[in-house]
Amino acid sequence: MKSKQKKSTLFIKDLPKNIFAGFVVSLIALPLGLGLAIASEAPPISGIIAAVVGGIIVSIFGGSNVTITGPGNGLVVVVLGAITTLGNGDLYQGYLYTIAAVVFSGIFISILGFLKMGRLADFFPASAIEGMLAAIGLGILSKQFHIMIGHNNEHGSIISLLLQIPSGLLELFTDSNSSQLIVALIGIISLLIMVFYSKIRNKYFQLIPAPMWILILTVGLSYVYKAINVPYPVEASFLVTIPDDIFGSMAFPDFSIVYTQKFLMAVFALTFIASIESLLSIKAVDKLDPKNRRSNVNNDLKALGLATTISGLLGGLNVVTVIARSSVNVNNNATNRSANFFHAFFLVLFVVLFQDQLRSIPLAALAAILVYTGYKLATPKTFKKIAKIGKEQVVIFLTTLLTTLFTNLMTGISAGILITFIIHIIINKSFTLFFSHIFKPNILMFKEPNEGNYYISIKYYCSFINFYKLKNKLDVIPENENVILDFSMCSFVDYTCFEGIENYTQTFAKKGGSIEFIGLDKHETDSRHPFAIRKLIPSVALKPIENYFTKRQKNIEKTAIDYNWDYIPNKSRNTEFLSDFVFFKTREISYFYNNLLDKIDKKSVFDVEFTEGAFIAKEVVKITVLHINLKKEIPIFTLDKEGLIEILYNLAGFKDIDIKDHQDFNKRFYLSGENEFEIKKLFTDDLILFFESNPYYHIESNGCSIIVIKKERLLSVKEIKAMIYFGQQLFKLLQ
Repeated sequence: MKSKQKKSTLFIKDLPKNIFAGFVVSLIALPLGLGLAIASEAPPISGIIAAVVGGIIVSIFGGSNVTITGPGNGLVVVVLGAITTLGNGDLYQGYLYTIAAVVFSGIFISILGFLKMGRLADFFPASAIEGMLAAIGLGILSKQFHIMIGHNNEHGSIISLLLQIPSGLLELFTDSNSSQLIVALIGIISLLIMVFYSKIRNKYFQLIPAPMWILILTVGLSYVYKAINVPYPVEASFLVTIPDDIFGSMAFPDFSIVYTQKFLMAVFALTFIASIESLLSIKAVDKLDPKNRRSNVNNDLKALGLATTISGLLGGLNVVTVIARSSVNVNNNATNRSANFFHAFFLVLFVVLFQDQLRSIPLAALAAILVYTGYKLATPKTFKKIAKIGKEQVVIFLTTLLTTLFTNLMTGISAGILITFIIHIIINKSFTLFFSHIFKPNILMFKEPNEGNYYISIKYYCSFINFYKLKNKLDVIPENENVILDFSMCSFVDYTCFEGIENYTQTFAKKGGSIEFIGLDKHETDSRHPFAIRKLIPSVALKPIENYFTKRQKNIEKTAIDYNWDYIPNKSRNTEFLSDFVFFKTREISYFYNNLLDKIDKKSVFDVEFTEGAFIAKEVVKITVLHINLKKEIPIFTLDKEGLIEILYNLAGFKDIDIKDHQDFNKRFYLSGENEFEIKKLFTDDLILFFESNPYYHIESNGCSIIVIKKERLLSVKEIKAMIYFGQQLFKLLQ
């Protein structure tokens, strides 16, 4: 009861912030809603209907917190294609068929939510998604650029429209139509406002978003002409068309071609793109949420589906979660879903109260907003970012982009998935790696005792095909916990996985947790980018290890600088100094590497690779070891947690040594060695208290040096620092 009252009080307290955020977002949503509908060859009001219905329905039933819903950029090309194809040239009839397809797509989106398919976006390669979005951006830009310069009748494919842009610009200097020249001037000035808006640092100017400034200036221009009794020089065909009776002129879907193949293809395309765009946007907005909340994506899909169905029945477009308007919402301090509702409320007010003003908006001004939006989706920076990750990502990106431009979105994303899979097979020179393990559980997770780290070991491969398995494990871990991801048994890790894990890393960091990688030091990569594809290679083929530096190695290097130690990443086979220790007597040491060395006090931390021996197991094991050379001799002994290694050391001829008057220590630790008298003499009250007060470590002495081992796995950098501190304190006590 108190919790409900607290939430209610907080809701009322935050209401002014959410009303203001909703108002600011509506200033952007109004021109974008009109523009996206016009770009889709749908009536302008259909975009506003989608925004209003989405804002109301999703704010009530959704599972996200600060997202904004409405018509989406990604659907422009799909809706335009559906209207053109379904109508066979009759755009209005095509629109009626398309909103029928919107109704069905809403039903299917809701079904995806009930089937808990919120992880759908994780099954697509990240570079293919980038290529698809870039193609959508070029599709929007290709059509809207011509409208922006006053050519409303240009038609054709995306490629042909892009190729016509130079000739369209040249026509501006030869065309004698003054109305068209004025329209082009309005469009170009509007584009310049979109480009340079962010450069203006005046805080009062920035209160009004760039798209709304464009509407204010263009509508204001029409009033200037009225004031001086001069006819407005922009013809009606270049202005937004709003019916006199908006509610009486609403269109309703035509279901007469429901059973045709082209209708079903339109439904599938709308469902697919709307779902992907929404899921990607929700994931992105969650990272912006100042309260670090995670959305219930399945609930959001249900709500988006319901909103889309209602929107279609009322003549509106698909309702999706939109990243640009959502980020504006967050930047204006929205705290909950009510901001989405208020954005819809203000849109209704604008449409009802300012119909005459809306009819004064030049199509060129709205087109300029969309040209800028399309450019942002297909900016050269995206290509440069992909190129830095790896050459194979460029191939995936371009394959998806070009296939989409020359065919359609569905074929494009399919080509992107296919080429990604082919590239992965070529890189690994193995078709069976993916197919033989595709249905096997390749993820092992448990919470380590005492320290409380969540340890996740990934085996075989981790790619866009099976990333959902790792995601499912990460989803159940509280975000204030520490997670160790071990890739030492994983042959192949792709860019999609690294990008997905990075999203979790940022979320965990915000809430006081952490995610660290281990086991990637022997994985080859052609790029120094942290998200580049990594493939495990045989040690015989291992080039200088610094060629494949991982984030862990870079952090070890930073740790060496902090401690004024040396860092030697290269592998070394000079492992004789370890052979005297009982732990390694029955094990075959291959080499050690990632050596963090203190030359002054003769301490070093390094990773060791070994096998259990020919008669036990040939599987490779990697662990992190602290080795300390002592200044004076001490007795030979081993110390570990009681019960873990008793059998091994009994076989070596050692027995458990009890220390007088320290029953708790005797119960918790297994202490063994040959010279019992000298060992008891060494284990003073201070040393015993030190061991009792610290986490468990395996400690061995060979008389002149000691080794300290934490886990039978590689340690994270955080764990290495803790082990170094432990070793320094132990060194002081032993000397």
